Amino acid sequence: MADFYDLLGVGRDADADTLKRAYRRLARQYHPDINKEAGAEDRFKEIGRAYEVLSDPQTRARYDQFGEAGLGGAAGAPDMGDMGGFADLFETFFQGFGGPGGSAGGRPRRRGPQQGDDLRYDLTIDFEQAVFGQEREIKIPHLETCEVCNGSGAKAGSGPTTCGTCGGAGQVRRATRTPFGNFTQVAECPTCDGTGQVIADPCSACGGQGVHQVRKKLRINIPAGVDTGTRLRVSGEGNAGVRGGPSGDLYVFLTVRSHPRLKRDGLNIHSDVTVSYLQAILGDTIEVETVDGPQEIELPAGSQPGSVVTLNSKGIPKLGNPVARGDQRITVTVELPKRLSDEERNLLEQLAGHHSARGKQHHHHNSGLFARLFGQKG
Repeated sequence: MADFYDLLGVGRDADADTLKRAYRRLARQYHPDINKEAGAEDRFKEIGRAYEVLSDPQTRARYDQFGEAGLGGAAGAPDMGDMGGFADLFETFFQGFGGPGGSAGGRPRRRGPQQGDDLRYDLTIDFEQAVFGQEREIKIPHLETCEVCNGSGAKAGSGPTTCGTCGGAGQVRRATRTPFGNFTQVAECPTCDGTGQVIADPCSACGGQGVHQVRKKLRINIPAGVDTGTRLRVSGEGNAGVRGGPSGDLYVFLTVRSHPRLKRDGLNIHSDVTVSYLQAILGDTIEVETVDGPQEIELPAGSQPGSVVTLNSKGIPKLGNPVARGDQRITVTVELPKRLSDEERNLLEQLAGHHSARGKQHHHHNSGLFARLFGQKG
């Protein structure tokens, strides 16, 4: 007879889980009810014998030391007393039908209240709406309790009756022949879906479902400071529960449109402003864009390209605490002229000459040149 490890296709150091997986895979492959090829049943028995020996640490140790001669028994199908291998095989073929690991072997489900499903609604809002919040009206399709039957699913004056297929048990049994004998499979009743009851005279308004779909208008409050990915929960506005169960919830997932000039970074806002080289040198009062509208700010004299002017509390309100706001940080870009008039060039050349000189009188002249040059720009 072939080596037991080779039969199962595993190494001699295989652990219990590896052995079990190999056995289940081969048992399914060579089971006589599935594999009708000649020799399949013999191979199935050999696989069963190999797993019976190797799954027991004591018999595996004797086999490793003395081979099959150390077992003292003839090769054949797994012993019916070895419930380990038998239970594994039973689980392999009948899982989900009441066997080990199956769900139908428990008590049948009874008709009772069940909570409705939660719903998701995706909503896109503008940048300013996310900053300051807004009340929005949306339309959602969801399930509501049928008003005609009050959610029972049955016509007025009638109600659920015992399922005739399963006699109210919620389960049906089916006999199956296997090489080990006849087994009874237990499955959920397909007629009543395991509830044990059916509606003989369904409500015509909802088709016996107890709920029907409608489009509902809702007004939702978007708080200040939300961002893309923020999830708002609206309690009780999901699908209605069945048989008197509570409704689910509605979850609104927000997406915020980007702003063409203002960029969000947490609670702060970043923006850019472009000024002339003269404004950067001399300073000026300039107008910038904020989420609160246009605002004048003082640009300090001698502002360098890339410098940042901060507007305190002009950023994003903190979600849940809108009194706390971030800042707006404005990066200054200095624009240099590509063309100069003759007079501007002469003034700049004079300024360059004075700038390289030394002495108080030159500072006096520089001030006049600045004024003349700035007047030309004005």
